[in-house]
Amino acid sequence: MRALPPLISAQHVVLQVGIRVSAQEPLPGCHVATVYGPRMEVAELAHLRRARDLLDREYARPLDVPAMARAALMSPSLFSRRFREAYGDPPYAYLQARRVERAMALLRRGHMSVTDVCIAVGFTSLGSFSSTFTRLVGEPPSVYRARDHSRLTRVPPCMTHAWARPGWVAQPCRIGEAFVADRA
Repeated sequence: MRALPPLISAQHVVLQVGIRVSAQEPLPGCHVATVYGPRMEVAELAHLRRARDLLDREYARPLDVPAMARAALMSPSLFSRRFREAYGDPPYAYLQARRVERAMALLRRGHMSVTDVCIAVGFTSLGSFSSTFTRLVGEPPSVYRARDHSRLTRVPPCMTHAWARPGWVAQPCRIGEAFVADRA
């Protein structure tokens, strides 16, 4: 008869797939990976999601980090650190990526000029909009607007959003949640 493994204390809670929820040092023989950074509490994640939802919903409004931090009930510096740990980008970079994502959708329709799109998505300067758009998408907004987007017309909107996210062409998209690199 095999002996049962020793009980694991509440401090070392491990999911069946080997992802540790909270502990200070790794368990022996267990692959440890955290999705949301070290020692991030569930309540803190809920506050961060509230701020991220604000960014997703109010992307066209002038938002700064202190306003985002107020939505998360945190100080601006703690909010910036925790947001980056959870989502992989600083809050303002996440906001810019959301604005560019919405601008891509407006430019694909072709009904608005680049300047009108720039203002509609919350950028105040056409130059900063163009440089940010080019950095994230890989081509200037005018070139993107002129390009043929007919291949996306027969695709469901949920897939169009995924395929046309900023970074799809130039580099891997960083809008999603951050995952800690493998520590094997």
